[in-house]
Order: sequence, then C-alpha cells, then structure tokens
Amino acid sequence: MTSFSPLGGGRPLVAVLDYGIGNVHSAQKALERSGADAQLTADPEVIGDADGVVLPGVGAFGACMDALRSSCLEQPALDAVASGRPFLGICVGMQMLFDWSEENPGARGLGVIPGTIRWIPTEPLAGPKIPQMQWNRLDVVTPDPLLVGLGEEPWLYFVHSLHGVPNDPAVVVATIEYGTTLNAAFRLDNVFAAQFHPEKSSTTGLALLSNFVEVCARSASTSAVPDNEVSA
Repeated sequence: MTSFSPLGGGRPLVAVLDYGIGNVHSAQKALERSGADAQLTADPEVIGDADGVVLPGVGAFGACMDALRSSCLEQPALDAVASGRPFLGICVGMQMLFDWSEENPGARGLGVIPGTIRWIPTEPLAGPKIPQMQWNRLDVVTPDPLLVGLGEEPWLYFVHSLHGVPNDPAVVVATIEYGTTLNAAFRLDNVFAAQFHPEKSSTTGLALLSNFVEVCARSASTSAVPDNEVSA
C-alpha cells in the first residue's frame, strides 16, 4: 500500500522513525513543507507501507542506538533499507548507519554502511573547535539526485564532533573543510546519509528534502505499476 498516486498526484508517505530523540518533529515538519505526507511513527506496519523512511538523530551514538533498540525499531529500519525504498539518515541518524563510533566504542551500529564514526581531528591550540556548530560549504564530489539544484556552493548547517569514515571511499558524495577534509554525505544504493541538518538549513536544506520526497514519489510510482506494464 502507498499514499502516492501517479494519477492523483498524492503526497508520498514518509515514515520518520520516532524513538524518543530530540529532532524528530523538526524533521517531520520540514518533510511536510517539502511535499511529503510525513508521519512520526514507531509502528512497523506504517514503516513497511511507507514510500520512504527517515532516521533522524541527535546526541550520543550509544544512547541513540539504545533508544532505537528499546523502541523495537532496529529491525524495521534494516528491513526498510533492504526493501530498496529511499532511506535518509540525518546527523546521528547518519552515524547510526555505520558499524561503530569512537564516541561509544562498545555500542554496535546498524552496519548498513561499513565503516567507523571518528572524532574530528584536533590539535591543541591549533585545531578546530569541536563540536562544529556552524554553516559550512558542501563540496560535492559525486553527483547525487538529492544534491540536484542546491547551487554550485551549497551551505548547510552542522552540529557535530565526529564524522563518518567508510571502508569504501566511493560511497562519499560530499565533503566539507573544517581543519581538514571531513566526509559530510554518503550514498550506498537506496541509502543517503547526511552529517548536516537539512531541516535546519533554510531553503537549501528544504531543496534537498524536496529532492528526497521526489525520489520517494518516483519510487512509489514505479512500484505501483503492474509487472506486465513494466516488462512491456
């Protein structure tokens, strides 16, 4: 089942995983402004019916993983990724998609993107301050549907002390400069993961979320076409 109708122009259903962390409401409202029927949910059936799924996150890696598992949302999140539907991880939600984090070495991540979340490199007196709490310019290294139309030098808002280091550098689609080059966005098949906060990044962030909603709509439209029509 899907809320998107290719003929009726309905809004694609986007499930925002609600596991008790802080920025779920702002992510939901930004997705609604971007054209989605965005629902905060911990219901596996709603997540299973959604045209796209968003995993937000703020705070500590280990606490967020504990909250996700306590809410029984780890498997629905992994099922959504495995289904091939568009999936978006935001900030710590992005970090949770990796194997583990130096912030909480004993905590196991979702393992969707093989790799590690590492502290931003700093040196006494000379290094950048952490956390980074500022707007920063995104350097797009690989074109991606979610980054289309953001301008030549898109500025996004960051709040973080760590960044993702994937085992395969090819999954990095954008970087930033903050004392050194840091990875800022990733693509692995149907999964897009962003260290920045699109819901706090004004018109540029809303443009990225609108791209995600459009990808969800196209995916839903394609899946709604009978197999005989697709093959024809």
